[in-house]
Amino acid sequence: MLKEFKEFIARGNVMDLAVGVIIGAAFTAIVKSLVDNIINPLIGIFLGQIDFSSLVFKVGNATFKYGSFINSIINFLIIAFVVFLLVKAINKMMPAKDNSSEETPTPTKEEKYLSEIVEILKKTR
Repeated sequence: MLKEFKEFIARGNVMDLAVGVIIGAAFTAIVKSLVDNIINPLIGIFLGQIDFSSLVFKVGNATFKYGSFINSIINFLIIAFVVFLLVKAINKMMPAKDNSSEETPTPTKEEKYLSEIVEILKKTR
């Protein structure tokens, strides 16, 4: 069972998911700072507004903070891009899996002879 668990953990999809979760969590503060301090001011040059979190609209007593949502989208896109680059680098470093071992092996001469004997015995019965 330990061997199966090791093979399960070593699969590419599990490792990619683990890397994505860890890196995404670790870079949240850095990405938030990047968005707040660099990207938003650049966008603000063109739109005339630097802080999107203050963008709201009200309907009755409800307040919709769509500026914060825009900030969250920018954060997500940056984190997704960083994770993509990381997974791409890890996949380059890991050796390519050899799929030829999964093919059915060609039968040996003994196996061919045994199968012929089995066929002959089936016919004689």
